Amino acid sequence: MNSRELVAKNIRGEKTNKTPMYGWITANLNQQLIDNFGSARAFEDKYEFDLAHIFGGPFTYGTDEIKKLKDNNVTITPEMALDLPFKTIDSTKDYTRVVKSLKFYQDDRQRFCYVQTPGIFESLNDLFGIENHLMYMALYPEEMKQVYRKQGLWNRENADHLIDLGVDMIHVSDDWGAQNTMMFSYDMYREYIYTNHKITSDRVKERGVFLSLHSDGNITEALDSVVELGFNVVHPYQEAANMSYDTFLKKYSDKFAIMGGLCIQTTLGFGNYPKLKSEIERVFKILKGKRWIFCTTHFVQDHCSIEELVYAYDLALKLAKE
Repeated sequence: MNSRELVAKNIRGEKTNKTPMYGWITANLNQQLIDNFGSARAFEDKYEFDLAHIFGGPFTYGTDEIKKLKDNNVTITPEMALDLPFKTIDSTKDYTRVVKSLKFYQDDRQRFCYVQTPGIFESLNDLFGIENHLMYMALYPEEMKQVYRKQGLWNRENADHLIDLGVDMIHVSDDWGAQNTMMFSYDMYREYIYTNHKITSDRVKERGVFLSLHSDGNITEALDSVVELGFNVVHPYQEAANMSYDTFLKKYSDKFAIMGGLCIQTTLGFGNYPKLKSEIERVFKILKGKRWIFCTTHFVQDHCSIEELVYAYDLALKLAKE
């Protein structure tokens, strides 16, 4: 069984002989990985990574126009956002990186490839600024519904194009959570966010491709909606934000898989090797054999040494194969 098959079986809840392995390691440690392993890809090969997280495709808005507005200290309002043109999704050159990554990871390495795509809320934080964004949701509900629908329709078209290229999973990045609860009320989430995610999630499910969600923070309140939307994977399912594995196992383990388990907020990168060992062993004891992909909860931070990263993945790979 190759990695692509392994991950698909795990997501579907079928028994496998190994826990799938992955990690968000390159964003802050790429040079250290080059210095110690020759490349990040060499680290991925050594630790038998089963997935590839692919970036690429067009930006939603034209970056030059947004930069010009921000350089002139213009506060972008919902009305302005509705008038800003989106980039088209049919430019082949915008997807060159995706095509090259699929060739290397999917064709040559037989890994399960998921591609990052914008969500509804997070994607607009750069445009508005998160404080203004949350304020606009309360002050301009009708305008924001139009902004979100515009984003949702673009997301659907982009997902269609990526599926045509052959990706295994559409990965939606859309932070909804704070440390103990969501950043907005559940009713607002359903009215603004859920409705416009459904535009894309329905299409992805129609196309028969897996769908995953990245959301930092505590999104327990939204998990039933995550199931309704048809997400197959949730990352990171964040224990450090008071999300309980017990809740997952009792209520959701037959609904979706989770990716995570190695916390960069509390565990990895602090030089506490006994705690690191005990936490990795604890999580494997709870989740091994379940619908679970071992992964970091976010990008490994630059205060993590290569020695500590190697220690963590030596142990994780051993436990994954037992």
